[in-house]
Amino acid sequence: MSDATTTDLYEVTMAMSYLREGMTGPATFSLFVRDLPPERGFLVAAGLESALDYLSGLHVGPEDVDAFASALHRPPRDLQPLLGLEFTGEVRAVPEGRIVLAGEPLLEVTAPLPQAQLAETYVLNQLSHQTTIASKAARCVLAAAGHPVVDFSLRRTHGPQAGFQAARLGAMVGFAGTSNVAAATALGIPAVGTMAHSFVEAFEAEEDAFRAFARSHPGPVTLLVDTYDTEEGVRVAARVLRDLDRGPGSAVRLDSGDLGALAMRARSVLDEAGLPEVRIVASGGLDEYAVDDLVRSGAPVDTYAVGTRVGVSADAPYLDSAYKMVEYDGRPVMKLSSAKVTAPGQKQVFRRIGYTDVIRLAGERPADDGIPLLETVMRDGQRTVARPSLDECRERFVADLRELPPTARRIRDPVAPRPTASEHLGALADRIRRHIEEQTAASARSSVPERTVSGPHGSVSR
Repeated sequence: MSDATTTDLYEVTMAMSYLREGMTGPATFSLFVRDLPPERGFLVAAGLESALDYLSGLHVGPEDVDAFASALHRPPRDLQPLLGLEFTGEVRAVPEGRIVLAGEPLLEVTAPLPQAQLAETYVLNQLSHQTTIASKAARCVLAAAGHPVVDFSLRRTHGPQAGFQAARLGAMVGFAGTSNVAAATALGIPAVGTMAHSFVEAFEAEEDAFRAFARSHPGPVTLLVDTYDTEEGVRVAARVLRDLDRGPGSAVRLDSGDLGALAMRARSVLDEAGLPEVRIVASGGLDEYAVDDLVRSGAPVDTYAVGTRVGVSADAPYLDSAYKMVEYDGRPVMKLSSAKVTAPGQKQVFRRIGYTDVIRLAGERPADDGIPLLETVMRDGQRTVARPSLDECRERFVADLRELPPTARRIRDPVAPRPTASEHLGALADRIRRHIEEQTAASARSSVPERTVSGPHGSVSR
């Protein structure tokens, strides 16, 4: 089986129905986030590259048809219309690393309807998850206020692939390294790490553990000092580092307790031992809120290692994202469900100074004072631009972050900018809404049967 089967069952049933009905005209689906999670002032677009890899390789083969048939409890011949389906459409999207707001399309897919429908689940999964994690990681970088942040999330993420993505996304928004060896090797980012408490516990004495670790690893080392008594652990580490002349580039790691107070005491012990160059690394359930508290308190922490809470975006683990049809066969369409109304038509977002963004119809003339965010990245099922490097994605993020209003960058109680819709988009939505409401009313009238009642002068139809 291929990734074509990584989809929700109803995508298969709808694609089958479209094919049987001959509904293969071009359809445009728009992927956007309805509302930002609490405590978010912005999002960082991510996941596009994974989605493009999927779309460029999408092909329904015989094994996929068999899998669909099995899931539907139908003979494979019934699913034969899907055999050979590939993605031949176009994708316009916001490049990875750019900052986006609620309601703005992150991506628009235009393809024959069955293709665009079958792609929904995978594409939505990749952009939703990775945008969530990238946005969380970006807030950690903001909270650290210039101090290095590293990724320790692999052991707690929701699977190895999610761990790899967390490492990549952290690097994209400015993390200094990752503990994930596979990600570090594949992506060319620094691998970082220390030791576990089990290593210290395996030796008779803490000092024996530190000396053994240093013997095995020439050059700078980071020693975990909170296995037993943290302050005493710092003293032991200082003695070992001084004896072995390992001060420059080395560090001690604090992983539990009152990290602010412990960092202050550790700094004092290290300085008194003549080791002002030895850094302090803090870890242990950190996220942007804890990092912000430590930075604001003046704690002498040099590097922040974030893991569990960031790798799963613990406080906001999902996005209210949607992948909705906005046009079929040249006809703009929209959804009118309560609290889930969609805007019709293909769109473009124009970024203006101060993030006073405007969402326009794709065919509208460009705004004089705005920069379009969506770019054509795939045509005829093939990429039209080269895969960007992490450095390029990071440069986009840094440039966008520089212009983001300070109120949106706040860690607590941020105020997210809101885009506006152009007059043309608003007028189109109003026109389609009226048309749908008129059709609905006409349908309701036509479905009411005549009622015949008897009166003193015979039967009367009502």
